[in-house]
Amino acid sequence: MNQSFENIGNIGGMVLNEPIGGLVIGDAEFETIRHLIYEQFGINLTEQKRSLVAGRLQKMIRGMGFTRFSEYLAHLETDASKQSLRDLINRISTNHTFFFRETAHFDYFCQTVLPELTGRLKQRNARDLRIWSAGCSSGEEAYTLVMLMKEFFGMDYGQWDAGLLATDISTDALATALNGIYPEERTSMIPSNFKSRYFKKISEDRWAVDPALKREIIFRRFNLMTKTFPFKQPFHVIFCRNVMIYFDQPTREALVQRFFEFTAPGGYLFIGHSESLRRDACPYDYVMPAVYRKRGE
Repeated sequence: MNQSFENIGNIGGMVLNEPIGGLVIGDAEFETIRHLIYEQFGINLTEQKRSLVAGRLQKMIRGMGFTRFSEYLAHLETDASKQSLRDLINRISTNHTFFFRETAHFDYFCQTVLPELTGRLKQRNARDLRIWSAGCSSGEEAYTLVMLMKEFFGMDYGQWDAGLLATDISTDALATALNGIYPEERTSMIPSNFKSRYFKKISEDRWAVDPALKREIIFRRFNLMTKTFPFKQPFHVIFCRNVMIYFDQPTREALVQRFFEFTAPGGYLFIGHSESLRRDACPYDYVMPAVYRKRGE
């Protein structure tokens, strides 16, 4: 994501009725879908997104046998399994990312965050390092973090409980992450020594993640709009990058507050470089662009 919605772009202006392959999305119907997406997932779809939303939904709606957008909305309301809602967010969300994206974050994670956190934990004879990739998209960020941790700890990695929780709202993105097979263009930023150690080339332009690396990550579907997080312990590091840019200010601030409550004292929050938090409304201390720290130890 990252639970990323990067390609929900600026397409068109005000459209009263949008015909898509014979399907017509009226104002009231678009407002219904906007409200549903906002209430369920926190994503703020403006009027400028109408054409894109219509284009992404048309094939799915036709495949379900509906000829009107209103029929699809009625189905959403009555689908007790909630599978249609999951299919909807899979269509709306676009998971565009790659390994070692925004490398300054990973440099700081290795050079500052890991030495600082592990030093404090050792002082308490603790070996439990809890890291969450919130909005992990198709898994590139999560795998990058685990590779960096394994390199940092070296032979001592097995002495630490240093795995990683990776969550996303999109089941399609999570399926890709669990599969662990990526095209060449998404792996081009991986250092050659990492690539030879943690990946296997399975075709001319595809690479597979080493199963041993996969075992260090727990991938789960999770909605960041959940009002009360279910975790038993706080995290030392939370990565939530290029997710909140698609939330409005109140939604963003409420989510950051929930992150803060589940950040251990002295822990860190990483957000995307295209995102920002208001200083007067942010409970974390600012460290550097897109990096924040909770006061404490």
